[in-house]
Amino acid sequence: MPNVLTYREALTKGIREALIDNDDCFLMGEDVGAYGGAYAVSKGLLEEFGPKRIVDSPLSESAIVGLGTGSSMVGLKPIIEIMTINFLLVALDQLVNHAAKIRYMSANQYAAPFMVRTVTGGGAQLGATHSQCFEPWLASVPGLKVVAPSSPYDALGLFRSAIKEKDPIVFVEHILLYGSKGIVDEDYYEIPIGKANVVRSGDNLTLVAYSKMVPLCIEVANTLEEQGIDVEVIDLRSLRPWDKETIINSVNKTNRLVIVEEAWRSGGFGAEIASTVQEEAFDSLDGPIGRVGGLEVPMPYTSVLESQVIPSKDRIIEYIHQNLNT
Repeated sequence: MPNVLTYREALTKGIREALIDNDDCFLMGEDVGAYGGAYAVSKGLLEEFGPKRIVDSPLSESAIVGLGTGSSMVGLKPIIEIMTINFLLVALDQLVNHAAKIRYMSANQYAAPFMVRTVTGGGAQLGATHSQCFEPWLASVPGLKVVAPSSPYDALGLFRSAIKEKDPIVFVEHILLYGSKGIVDEDYYEIPIGKANVVRSGDNLTLVAYSKMVPLCIEVANTLEEQGIDVEVIDLRSLRPWDKETIINSVNKTNRLVIVEEAWRSGGFGAEIASTVQEEAFDSLDGPIGRVGGLEVPMPYTSVLESQVIPSKDRIIEYIHQNLNT
């Protein structure tokens, strides 16, 4: 039976299930305990599971991720919360040079099976150092997996799969999605990591996005339909691994591709998708691959300027009309 949950509630449900199912699982991060989490995802869990399972950490991201790495190597199952993906910058050595490499460098004798939950994205007027999207950076690292759900249904299904991973996984939650609502099955389900979702079928153009850009692209597709353009929308769900087969199959059908992401175009994940499609589906393309990303500036604080930096419905539609001759 379906049930309507917020994105936040779906994540809380996933964490609670993991804590109930595995006595070695614990949640650790800044303000996850008594405060209930910076985004209220862990609200109530301290009272339910106690301070040995819901652990308020020091204000040191390198220590938090280091503890996650070490404790997972000896058999525990930590869920590490980093308040914002921007703060992962001071823990990249632990995550990239240690957690992601330990299975390879130990010849499979050790692994670090833990989850890093963190928050990405702009739109909340948090300024230039708290509004960045670094998930494309992390997706370039062998040994890590990176997922970025766009709906409550996907958040719970991907979380259930992620908690079972045998290596470190970065679970990226968008700051503006926590209050969004969606239908979530009451029956247990999982969503495999690395499998994209065709959220809207179409024949004239393929739009690929992830995280907060997915509901935006659905709005774009609905508007373009009124203009006689039938758009297929694909939600990547996972950035590493990513599902190139679903995208290529769509391009083979629609013959056009536009990739939308909130991150900067320079070094963005859209470039990886574009180059792969160019290499493997060039003959299916009727025009250049389009990319819409965040503007190449630090994120402004004021909402008027911030809204100009982040891709918008109007900017995506204008780009499609001007650059793809549709």
